[in-house]
Amino acid sequence: MDNIEALSPKPDEFVENKNSRHPKGLWVLFGTEMWERFNFYGMRALLTLFMVNSLLIKEADAAIIYGGFLALCYLTPLLGGFIADKYIGNRNAILIGGTLMAIGQFLLFISASTFSADLGSSKMIMWLALFVIIFGNGFFKPNISSMVGSLYPKQEKSKLDSAFTIFYMGINIGAFLGQFICPYVGDVKDAATGVRDIFAFKWGFLAASIAMVIGTVTFFILKNKYVVTPEGRPIGGLPKNNTSADFEEGETQTAKFSGTSLGITGFLFVVLFFVFRYLLVGEFGFKAVEMGQMIKGIIYPFIYAAGISLAFLIMSSAENKIERQRIWVIYIVSFFIIFFWAAFEQAGSSLTFIADNQTDRNIFGWNMPPSMVQIFNGIFVVLLAVPFSLTWDKLRTKGREPVSPFKQAMGLALIALSYFIIAHNVKDLGNSGLLAIKWLMLLYFIQTCGELCLSPIGLSLVGKLAPKRFASLLYGVFFISNAAGYALAGSLGALIPATGDKFTKAKEIGVNLQDVLDKKVTLTADQAAAFEKAQLPLHNPTFAGFEIHNLFEFFMVFVVLCGIAAVILALISPILKKMMHGVK
Repeated sequence: MDNIEALSPKPDEFVENKNSRHPKGLWVLFGTEMWERFNFYGMRALLTLFMVNSLLIKEADAAIIYGGFLALCYLTPLLGGFIADKYIGNRNAILIGGTLMAIGQFLLFISASTFSADLGSSKMIMWLALFVIIFGNGFFKPNISSMVGSLYPKQEKSKLDSAFTIFYMGINIGAFLGQFICPYVGDVKDAATGVRDIFAFKWGFLAASIAMVIGTVTFFILKNKYVVTPEGRPIGGLPKNNTSADFEEGETQTAKFSGTSLGITGFLFVVLFFVFRYLLVGEFGFKAVEMGQMIKGIIYPFIYAAGISLAFLIMSSAENKIERQRIWVIYIVSFFIIFFWAAFEQAGSSLTFIADNQTDRNIFGWNMPPSMVQIFNGIFVVLLAVPFSLTWDKLRTKGREPVSPFKQAMGLALIALSYFIIAHNVKDLGNSGLLAIKWLMLLYFIQTCGELCLSPIGLSLVGKLAPKRFASLLYGVFFISNAAGYALAGSLGALIPATGDKFTKAKEIGVNLQDVLDKKVTLTADQAAAFEKAQLPLHNPTFAGFEIHNLFEFFMVFVVLCGIAAVILALISPILKKMMHGVK
C-alpha cells in the first residue's frame, strides 16, 4: 500500500492523546481517501486479467501497460500538486481528481461491456479510461494528505502522528475493501467448469466507479462545514485567497535556477530520452506501433530521463558541500528504491497471472478469485504497521535503531527472500503442477515486512535531508524513483515464461509447446496462426542475455537484483550516514 510513510506514532502520544478528540474534518478526509483507495486498488486487481481475457492482449504487453500505468500515476502528482498550489487549491483539485477517476472507471465499465461487439473500440475506450484515471490520480493524490496537518493548531501538532495513523488506516481499509469486493463481483468463474466469465469484469469496474462517486460527493457536501482550520477558515481554498496565517514557519521557499542550468537540463532530458528509448526498444525513431512497444519506447524513457534530468537541475543549485552530500544521499536511496518497487509491483501482473494459471487457490473449500490474492498485502499492512512503528520507537529509545538507508537495505533483503522461497516452491511444479496458495500468502507477508522497513522512512528521509528551497522538487525525484520502479516492474513482468495453461492450449492445437520453445519443431502456417490467436509464445523470454526457461529462473531474477541491491546498500550505509551530517 502507498502512503504508509504517514504512520509514525509515538507510544507516549497514544497515551497522551487517547482521550483527545480529533477534528471532524479528519474523518471527512479519512472517508474520502478510503473510497478513493477502494476505487484504485479494486480496479488495479482486475486490470491485467481484463486486458488478457477480454481484450485479448498478450500477457507480456499487459504487464508493460500495467507498469506504464502505475508509473504515470506517480508522475502526474507533480503536475497536479503544482496546479493546486499555484492556481486552483487543494479542494478543487480533489474534486476534479475524484470526478476524473470516477469517469475513468465508468469508461472501463463501458469498455468491459462492449468488447464482444467491437474489440477495437473497446481497446480505445480502455486507453482513454486509463489516461483519465492517471490525470485524476495526479490531481487527487498529492492534495488530500497535505490537508490533514492544517486541521490542527500549532499547539496540537503532537496529535499529528495519531491523526495520520487514523488517516492511514482509512487508506488500507479502502484498499482491502476494493481488493475484496471488485474481484468478488468482477472475477467470476463457473464453479463446475472453472471457465471465467469474461463479461463480469464490468461489474468490478462499476463498483470502483461508484466508490469514487461516493467519496467525491462526501467530500463536496462536508468540506465547507468540517474541512476547516481551528479558527474556522476553509482549508485548501484558492491560493490567491491565502493569508500569512495559512503558512507555517520555515515553509519551503521557491528555488531559483540559472538559465544555463535549465538549458542543460532540457538538453540532457532530450538526449537521455532517446538513449533510453534505444536501449529499451532498439530504435531512435517512432516506427513501432504495437501497444507494448509504444509504452516501453515512450513512457518508460520519459520517466527515466525526467528523473536524471531533475536530479541534475537540483544538484546544480547546491550551495555547499554538506547540502550537496545530503542531496546525494537522497539520490542514492531513490536509486535503490527502484529495485524494490520493481519486485513488489509484480503483484498486479506476473503474480496475478501465476495465481490465475498455476495456483491452487482453495481456502477451506472456497476457491479464491486470482485477482483477490494480492489482498493479503493489505491485510498484513494493517496488522503489522503499528507493531513495526513501535519497534522502531523502542530501538530508538535504546539507541539501537538502524540508520535509514540500512532499514531500506533490510526491505530489499526481505523482498529477495520472499522470491527465493517462492522460486524453490515452483521449481518442481513442471507444466501442470499447482502452487499452494499458502506460499503466495507467505510471499505477501514477507514482502509487507519489507515494505514496512523501506517505504515509511522514504519520504521522511527526504523531508529531513532536502534543503527547504527545493524540497518539493526532491520529493519529485523520490516519486519519480517510484515511477521508475513501476516501469521496470512492467518490463520484468513481461519476462514471465509460459505457465501451465499455455501448455494446455498448445496441446489442444496438437503441438507440444516445450518442443516449440526448445526449437525442436517448426510450426506450420496454420499452427502458427493458431498460436497467435491463442496468445502462445514461440520462444522463451530473455533477460540480460540469459534465456528464462521456467518460473524458477523468472523468480530468481528478482532474487538476484534485490539481493545485490540489498548487499550494496547495506555496505555503503555507514558512508551514507556520514554524508547525512548528523541527520538521524
